[in-house]
Amino acid sequence: MTRNPAPGDLAQRIRAGDRRALAKGITLVESGRADDRVAAIALLTALGTDRQALRIGLSGTPGVGKSTFIESFGLMLTGQGKRVAVLAVDPSSARSGGSILGDKTRMDYLARDPLAFIRPSPSQTQLGGVARRTREAVALCEAAGFDIVLIETVGVGQSETMVAQMADLFVLLLAPAGGDELQGVKRGIMEMADLILVNKADGDLKSQAMRTCADYAGALRLLRKRPQDPEDFPKAMTVSALEQHGLAAAWDDMQHLANWRRDTGIWDEVRLAQVSYWFTEDVRQGLVQLLESDPALQDAMTTAKAQVLSGKLAPSVAAAQVLAALKGLAP
Repeated sequence: MTRNPAPGDLAQRIRAGDRRALAKGITLVESGRADDRVAAIALLTALGTDRQALRIGLSGTPGVGKSTFIESFGLMLTGQGKRVAVLAVDPSSARSGGSILGDKTRMDYLARDPLAFIRPSPSQTQLGGVARRTREAVALCEAAGFDIVLIETVGVGQSETMVAQMADLFVLLLAPAGGDELQGVKRGIMEMADLILVNKADGDLKSQAMRTCADYAGALRLLRKRPQDPEDFPKAMTVSALEQHGLAAAWDDMQHLANWRRDTGIWDEVRLAQVSYWFTEDVRQGLVQLLESDPALQDAMTTAKAQVLSGKLAPSVAAAQVLAALKGLAP
């Protein structure tokens, strides 16, 4: 009896919209086992790439209300008959490797919606909080027929721009705050953002949210014009996930931007660039795994490290020796 269903059978069930099969498929691509990796590649091959969804990356500072926004936004989309998948990446502990994975409990109503699928995944200490196999989970969700895939990432920082390598649109969610928070948002992530949404624009915070939105709009005007944007993009606007205000306008802007990029050919160009990036990244990760698993390379690493620690070799020289050993193993 096999540990996992045959890739062809699992692929057929995923393409038929079987949610349990989709969950099994994502578990498979996230697995670090060598035999699971072989099965995952076979599954991805069987699924093909003929189906595409709108991929929306979403990031924001802690406490900004990402889960509340995603639930309100997702329910609005499912109310329009859209099928929505949410890949919520939870931060993993650098010490234990564990994650809380509480996103489903924070999106209770959306989790029960038959048109929605929520999958919390550990970041596994990957750069930018994006799990290494998140993009493959996106491909599975597309194959399952979802119209929109929301990729929620952890925190805000320069490394968080990795989400732009797997999303069609990048949305930055921020809370009403003074100039200090504007200074704290990295220029790199500002340059990546297609839409900045100032959340919590309700109650006593509404006027502050309007001022904050104006600050961000001013900051966006100072950035260099990007070739992938029509007029008035990127832009900043206010929303209230709690009161569902501004969500429809934000969705209209997302659709307008996506359609413009499709019509101008930028959509295809960006997706091809993303495929190229992930090919290179997979090769790089494979080389790291080879360094960690090959006995001969492990011996070379141990010997070189001992020479570095004893002061006999400079780190750069020792590294060059290990790389030379790696080249020697190449066919």
